[in-house]
Amino acid sequence: MECPTAGKYPLNRKIKLLYLVTEDWYFVSHRLPLALAAQAAGYDVVVATRAGRQADVIRSAGIRLIPFALSRRGGNPLREIFALWRLYRREQPDLIHHVALKPVMFGALAAWLARVPAQVNAVAGLGWLFTSSSGVVRLVRPALRWMLARLLNRPHGLTIVQNPEDRALLERSGVPAARLRLIRGAGVDVQVFHPAPPPPDPVCVVLVARMLRDKGVGEFVEAARRLTEAGVNARFVLVGDPDPANPASVPESSLRNWHGRHGVEWWGRRDDMPTVLQAAHIACLPSYREGLPKSLLEAAACGLPIVTTDAPGCREVVHDGVNGLLVPVRDAVALAAALKKLIEDAELRRRMGEQSRLRAESEFGLETVIAQTLAVYREACA
Repeated sequence: MECPTAGKYPLNRKIKLLYLVTEDWYFVSHRLPLALAAQAAGYDVVVATRAGRQADVIRSAGIRLIPFALSRRGGNPLREIFALWRLYRREQPDLIHHVALKPVMFGALAAWLARVPAQVNAVAGLGWLFTSSSGVVRLVRPALRWMLARLLNRPHGLTIVQNPEDRALLERSGVPAARLRLIRGAGVDVQVFHPAPPPPDPVCVVLVARMLRDKGVGEFVEAARRLTEAGVNARFVLVGDPDPANPASVPESSLRNWHGRHGVEWWGRRDDMPTVLQAAHIACLPSYREGLPKSLLEAAACGLPIVTTDAPGCREVVHDGVNGLLVPVRDAVALAAALKKLIEDAELRRRMGEQSRLRAESEFGLETVIAQTLAVYREACA
């Protein structure tokens, strides 16, 4: 595409769009369709990310990958910001899309120093910065919020949030409403994720996520224990790997210890998510806070009833009593009761599953999210 403002960019040159994402697997699972759509729209697309097991998937899609390791835990902030500044000066992007909180904070500062013309900042969940009870976080939170608000209030800079609670938090921190855009999640391909005939009994409840404590993995296992000890016959399946770079990661030893006890199964990482979800009767994510969880969007598209928490991000996917049930955060007893209600009522599962599919089609389709995001790109560059 030609640049929208002739006085700002050279004529007859594509806008160079650079994505900064910490992990290549996250880019593939959450942003690759968007990047391909941007490429088809005429952008010159580049992604800077850690080159891991999904690097070849990105390259085979025709997108240039710049290996860039931005730490997710610890690291030297000054060194990483300087490395980003050098990257931006070398690549000279017209527009940068920073994805997730640390790339947003470090990348927005580096982009300002490097005089990048435009940037879009996507914050997928603000839990640890705004709600963590850690003593260190509480100590530095005011300064971080002050800095974040000023980084997000730059000319030709727009910030995408995934739920109204995160938008309100940023507004209260000083980010003008005019700089914020609400786009509900990364979208789901409703052609790839679609309902299938119900699998045979026993009822299978699946939790798809990184194996983190704040995803509610512990509450899920405790609910499974309570239900199986009460004589409820069901399978409780964990799908996902631990994330050692995250301080909330569940140790692999714990996952292996849970496997095979109280109906719990740990399947590890799976790349065939439509097949996994179509083998389940119920989707569950008792998370403490989310941006807007892609795993629940995929479950909804597959026509599953959902049990999740009445927490930011999660409640965006579920209308309580319509396409699923909402429970309080960190409440294994309430979680067990909600799961029991669905496990024992096939007709309720069917009705709620139908409503999940309708919501996925009407509100969370991939094409809608891509169109909204491309509109934000055009606005940022104007």
